[in-house]
Amino acid sequence: MPEVAELDNAPVPAAIEGSAAAAILLMLLDESEAATILKQLGPEEVRQLAKAMFDTANASEQQIGQALDRFVTRSRDVSALAIGADTRIRTVINEAVGNVRADNILAAVAPQRSAASLEMLRWMDVDAISGLLASEHPQVGALILSVLVPDVAARAIETLDEVLQADLVLRAAMLTSVPAAAIEDLEAVLASANVDGQRVAKQAIGGPSDVAKIMKKMPKQLSERTLRSLKKHDRILAQTIEEEMFIFENLRDLDKKSLSSVLRSVDAAQLAIALKGADEEMVDMCLATMSQRAAETIRDEMAEMTMVKRADVDDAQKSVMQIVRQMAAAGEIMIAGGGDDYV
Repeated sequence: MPEVAELDNAPVPAAIEGSAAAAILLMLLDESEAATILKQLGPEEVRQLAKAMFDTANASEQQIGQALDRFVTRSRDVSALAIGADTRIRTVINEAVGNVRADNILAAVAPQRSAASLEMLRWMDVDAISGLLASEHPQVGALILSVLVPDVAARAIETLDEVLQADLVLRAAMLTSVPAAAIEDLEAVLASANVDGQRVAKQAIGGPSDVAKIMKKMPKQLSERTLRSLKKHDRILAQTIEEEMFIFENLRDLDKKSLSSVLRSVDAAQLAIALKGADEEMVDMCLATMSQRAAETIRDEMAEMTMVKRADVDDAQKSVMQIVRQMAAAGEIMIAGGGDDYV
């Protein structure tokens, strides 16, 4: 029976996962319903889904079924109370105690939501953002810098004057939370409407960690120059940023030869403590660069440890990363920045 043979040999459609499944579900919805969902997402998520929608435009019935099955399975874990909970809670509290008291209560207990202006920044063209950074007060610029996606922030700051670059990075690194008044200033700059008439609570943004992510996306020469400028203003803060730019988890980014060179320079007892705070995959990856005997020694030391203080693990991991930075500075290993190209 040739028909049966042809069916048996027909290619089996690939399993639908992740953004592909989401794209199929969006395409099954009414256009306005799909648009409402996309409005809740960030620019990068929208770009990924848009691409996935084109890629899955010719999805088979089996793949559509898989996407629907995934949705139904995941939906079982979502509480009915969670759907529209934010709006319902705010409405109930407003009716119970009035708008003013409700604002004060919700500002203290409700999950923080980004201001509309901060969300709008994520969609702006890089050149337009650079223009804002160059023309507005540096404190407003620091706020802008801190809420951007790191690679966008790195590109936006790249064309600015060297002095302004250092000033913006310094101010952004010193941010911990932002009062409503500062966000209102930013909203005025962007000529945007207020956030549904609601007060904006302080939002935890910026700081050394966020700035480190931005600087990792800069070309290496630019990031090094900016760090040197920062050290003239605040050496401790600059050191903190430098430490955050390449943390223990980033050992995964090193090639096997570089990782082996680093670990040979680390004291075995110190490495055992550092790896005590890592997942099994990281442990296996590091020990795979060593001789069998050395790897067994490290595993034995880790096994003999009972409880290790988190602070001790952090200190050991920082010591390892100090060796990484020293070796990179000496040209013994290569740490590529986000803007570096290699052939």
